[in-house]
Amino acid sequence: MTIQQLESLLNINLPSKEQTILLDDTQITVKRDDSIHSIISGNKWRKVKFQLLDALENNTKHIISFGGGFSNHLHALGYYCRQLNIKLTAIVRGDYSQNLSPMLQDLIAWKSDIRYVNKLTYQARTDSYLNTLQTEFPQALIIPEGGSSHFALQGVGELISELSQEYDYIIAPVASGGTLAGLIQEVSKQSLKTKVLGIGVLKGQGYLEDLVNDLLPKEHASSNWQIMHDFHFGGYAKKNAELIQYCDKFYQQHKIEIEPIYSGKLFYAIELLIQNTYFPKSSRILALHTGGLQGTR
Repeated sequence: MTIQQLESLLNINLPSKEQTILLDDTQITVKRDDSIHSIISGNKWRKVKFQLLDALENNTKHIISFGGGFSNHLHALGYYCRQLNIKLTAIVRGDYSQNLSPMLQDLIAWKSDIRYVNKLTYQARTDSYLNTLQTEFPQALIIPEGGSSHFALQGVGELISELSQEYDYIIAPVASGGTLAGLIQEVSKQSLKTKVLGIGVLKGQGYLEDLVNDLLPKEHASSNWQIMHDFHFGGYAKKNAELIQYCDKFYQQHKIEIEPIYSGKLFYAIELLIQNTYFPKSSRILALHTGGLQGTR
């Protein structure tokens, strides 16, 4: 099976469109990865597509991955696995068993196995707990939280070749680092002058940069990127009335749905940067809408 056949099987609509809007009287382009599928969320397909293809080619019957109770990554993965007849074990941070989120209700409907773990166990998902899972399920494919692995970089990087022009800035939200790393690597591969900007959606100065650097191969390390840390509104999934009102106003003006966890913080940041004349005049700016709308239910 090719990646194109897999995308056809799952009804993935790529390439996603580029849509021009005005923010504070400045023209920017939105890469609408939120629109590639009615259920699958934006960049969640790009980050796991090659891992899924590898799983199918190796006849993998079981996938394990990690996330919170509203995780876009687990939601998308649960859907893929149901469609491809692969068992999913979702390791969920916190016990939602008596108060299921809409995301977890979907996973149950898709026959996923859910394991609730405490915060301490979840924090060990990259070392001791990971080893425990690998011992318990030696035949399973374990995908990192958010799908951010070295596999993710190739899938995200394909986005660059879909673009209609070379941009001066590509801007994306950052949480687990895979999307930004994929963009940086492909810009480096193609020797583009594009600057890649990340908008940190959680408190993590230094931490987020380390996540990105750990994913980047040395030959594609670059200095032409930056993560901005002034727009997280207090931390991951933190929001206030101003941000919620901004998301509502953005939809009214542009008819593009955004939410306060990822895309709302992204566009809020871009608009404020424009107002503060961060971008040189006539800059070509691309904002990557990574989806995530289901997480607000």
